[in-house]
Amino acid sequence: MKQIKRTQLQTLEAIMNGERLFIQVLLGPRQVGKTTMVRQLLEGRKSQSLYVSADDIGLDNQEWIDTVWQQARIMYSANGGYDFILAIDEIQKIEQWSESVKKNWDADTAAGVNIKLIVLGSSRLLVQKGLSESLMGRYEKHYIPHWSFLEMEEAFGIDLNSYIWHGAYPGSAALFDNESRWKSYIKEAIIEASISKDILMMGRIDKPILLRKLFELGSLYSSQILSFTKILGQLKDAGNTTTLANYLQMMDTSGLMVGLEKFSLNKIKLRSSSPKFQVQNNALMTAISAKTFTEALNEKIYWGRLTESAVGAFLYNQSLVENYSVYYWRDGNEEIDFVLEKGGKIVCVEVKSHNEKASMNNGKFIKQYPNSKNLIIGGANGLPLELFFRMNPMDLFI
Repeated sequence: MKQIKRTQLQTLEAIMNGERLFIQVLLGPRQVGKTTMVRQLLEGRKSQSLYVSADDIGLDNQEWIDTVWQQARIMYSANGGYDFILAIDEIQKIEQWSESVKKNWDADTAAGVNIKLIVLGSSRLLVQKGLSESLMGRYEKHYIPHWSFLEMEEAFGIDLNSYIWHGAYPGSAALFDNESRWKSYIKEAIIEASISKDILMMGRIDKPILLRKLFELGSLYSSQILSFTKILGQLKDAGNTTTLANYLQMMDTSGLMVGLEKFSLNKIKLRSSSPKFQVQNNALMTAISAKTFTEALNEKIYWGRLTESAVGAFLYNQSLVENYSVYYWRDGNEEIDFVLEKGGKIVCVEVKSHNEKASMNNGKFIKQYPNSKNLIIGGANGLPLELFFRMNPMDLFI
């Protein structure tokens, strides 16, 4: 593996080399390199930094933060009061963590203690709750997304087909040649850990079996539109659409899967639409599939679904960094795979995986939104897939 510096690391380095202004908050799914990024940042600063993790600390152990912070202050003083970095990983594992952080941060600010703080979390919902409760005006957020094709190519030399099938968890790359071990790793280290350690911490889960079944069904049908009513008909465990929508939101904030809404400027219609299920990393779709990489490559329809899912995952991950919105659209026989919106600008994206010539099936959409732009990806006359995965989706709005 070639060690690379992600864009977010370069941004963080510049901030930490500057004046102490705000707490730096790193959010992102499990196994995307948040910890590695911070360790890269702290290399060469052994006497000027302290990294700790709350992964195995008790939920009600707020005093642990005070103890860690005091240790950082001792190291800071021993180093002559030079600029110091304290990094606390998996901060959301401690209940009411933000109150302890606020108390210590404000005390250092008042005393002129130059300890800069980085907190990391794998649940956007839990971390955001703490930020909004106590730390308003004291932090900057950085979302660390799943890896892109460019990053996986640079670090591991993989090709586009491997990226579409294996997804983008860097820790799994060493297992790409052993399908059984790779699938087991994704299931245990990613899926099970995210559900049992992250989602089950977010709140009361009355139907954990339903939650797991929803994940499995949503992953298998990634980039397809399914109504919650139809899903309940396929699941034996009783539930209701509100429960499913709540569970889907939890999976979104843990970096697993999102339910894309149908595009509409009418917010009421938007919220009442059936979701288009979209994994945030294709490995979550393929690891639970009964097919092998070779079998998938030889099935055009299934590979087309994988390709569309990979495009959707890339667009959604980048939307969390670039602050644009991702939807789908459908009206009768007309459908648009993905609709991107930012600042009133709209881009329609259609994905084709075969060599047929294709055109956009969006006449009704264009009548309603005449200033929207069209983009076909793949196929005989679309933007080549590899070129698309090498670009910044923000360029589509230009």
